[in-house]
Amino acid sequence: MNGIVAQPLRGILRAEGLLLLITLTIAYAQLHRSWLFFLIFLLSPDLFMLGYLRGTRVGAWSYNVAHSYVLPLGVGLVSIFVHALLPVAIIWAAHIGMDRALGYGLKYSDSFRHTHLGWIGREQSRSKEKPAT
Repeated sequence: MNGIVAQPLRGILRAEGLLLLITLTIAYAQLHRSWLFFLIFLLSPDLFMLGYLRGTRVGAWSYNVAHSYVLPLGVGLVSIFVHALLPVAIIWAAHIGMDRALGYGLKYSDSFRHTHLGWIGREQSRSKEKPAT
């Protein structure tokens, strides 16, 4: 086993991400907050990719910290007491849903393109090639 979710489960996880993105975008709309704020912060978790400047191990760790639902759900819990954090939690989780819908999963430390949802980019097509005989 290569640690990659296979079809049809990969499709289910991608659909789940899309539905989460849609649901959280609707939830954000109910807050009547700035859409500019939404768009800016929708992309901000990707700043954690800067960890890759220190290597794939550090990069995968920092990326995965920002792209796991653990922290945005924690921020969501704290927002019960600090209401200003609710939009942050919603946008952060929506970003993760968007990434999952696009096929970007949590990263393995050997390569940026190696995710739990499969290989992304050129390596994806190589992994489907038949071995030379």
